[in-house]
Amino acid sequence: MMRGLTCRFFLSLVVLQTGFTAAMADERDPSRPPNVILILADDLAVGDLGGGDGSPSRTMHLDRLAEQSVRFNQAYSASCVCAPARAALLTGRYPHRTGVVTLNMNTYPVMTRLRRDEETMPELLRRAGYVTGLIGKWHVGLGDGFHPLDRGFDEYEGFSGSSDVGYYEYAFDVQGKVRRVADRYLTDDLNDRAIEFVRRHRDQRFFLHLAHYAPHRPLQAPAEIIQKYSDHGFDESTSTIYAMIEVMDHGIGRLLEELDELDLAKETVIVFASDNGPDPLTGVRFNHHLRGTKYQVDEGGIRVPLFVRWPGVFAAGERNQQVHFVDLLPTLLDFTRTDTVTTANPLDGKSFARVLRDPSADFSPTRFWQWNRGRPNYTHNAAVREGKFKLVRPFVTRGSKIQDSTLPAELYDLDSDPTESTNIAAEHPDLVQQLGGKLQRWADDVEKERVRPESEKRRDDLPLKIR
Repeated sequence: MMRGLTCRFFLSLVVLQTGFTAAMADERDPSRPPNVILILADDLAVGDLGGGDGSPSRTMHLDRLAEQSVRFNQAYSASCVCAPARAALLTGRYPHRTGVVTLNMNTYPVMTRLRRDEETMPELLRRAGYVTGLIGKWHVGLGDGFHPLDRGFDEYEGFSGSSDVGYYEYAFDVQGKVRRVADRYLTDDLNDRAIEFVRRHRDQRFFLHLAHYAPHRPLQAPAEIIQKYSDHGFDESTSTIYAMIEVMDHGIGRLLEELDELDLAKETVIVFASDNGPDPLTGVRFNHHLRGTKYQVDEGGIRVPLFVRWPGVFAAGERNQQVHFVDLLPTLLDFTRTDTVTTANPLDGKSFARVLRDPSADFSPTRFWQWNRGRPNYTHNAAVREGKFKLVRPFVTRGSKIQDSTLPAELYDLDSDPTESTNIAAEHPDLVQQLGGKLQRWADDVEKERVRPESEKRRDDLPLKIR
């Protein structure tokens, strides 16, 4: 059966490297914790990378990054939509605990903002001496106290995600001052600013979160690149999406080249991922036959690419362990040597640093998902994965008027059925009951925390806690 969906599409295009030389490791300064660049695409499907559909690759630079990285075949976002996924990524906690559970920041201002008593990745890294910057999409809070500069970033150049953003005209916030831009292509603008951030801070430890908007709607890209994909027989929507991805890929390539030019590549950890699966409103495109899309907790909505590169430290290669967005924060704290930094809240995630170093390391925590528009309804679009089994409470609607679902839970064996094509719930009633109980206990737990009284107090005297 099909395995390794997240990166196997690269195997037909590149020769995978098995490691980096000892000489490269010797060139690193062992006393200096690494810089970190966290790159996030928006609505990028696993199948968008590497020409896995048999067409020419549109991501030559990301292909190369994958070749040089630890590549996770079973990497998961924390949500099937962007704002909750980003909240979990930044906090190491399930999105419901953070207060960010839905999408529209104007319709649901409270349910899309990161609670003030949540601590973020940039806050923790800044406390450890890092210069922190966000370039691109924020989408986890509007208003006083919820701006990126209030949430741990020293520098911010981007947009909130609360208003319409075009690729050729957009409102852009630089250090709290907003202006209209109409003379740049957004993706190029973000990549250029990321390069400038690295140049400015080349002599400091830095954390850069480059949060791209591509290939999120609206679908806009240079006409000549769109035409190239149209000539290969793709429809207009898919051709535009692939063109948007190619522009993003080219800019990421320039960023990686800049690290080489500045002799920073060996001192910098690169993490690349997408926030969730492809948007169904843009049409159907290749995604390795994964069931579902953005808005759904099926594999197509939550399975994402994840690459981690640190030359001379992590030997390139595939990993089959299951990792989740909540695991990224404790992992970064681990290999940036800031794992003793205190935090106010227990983390849901666990560090997978040992998996980056050892392909055979055991790592299989039970993980959970749930999403609907507006206030959470845990009878709908929820899932738990434990080992090879995944229990799903089926998706009903992405609309806001949702009632309790009475649809029976579905069970899948993802080792033998990664596309979730065969529901085996009837064959394993005891397992359905067991996993259903775990999912319900998780739902009760995170909902209780979601509605807890707001606290401005930061309990920085507490040690870092990992659940």
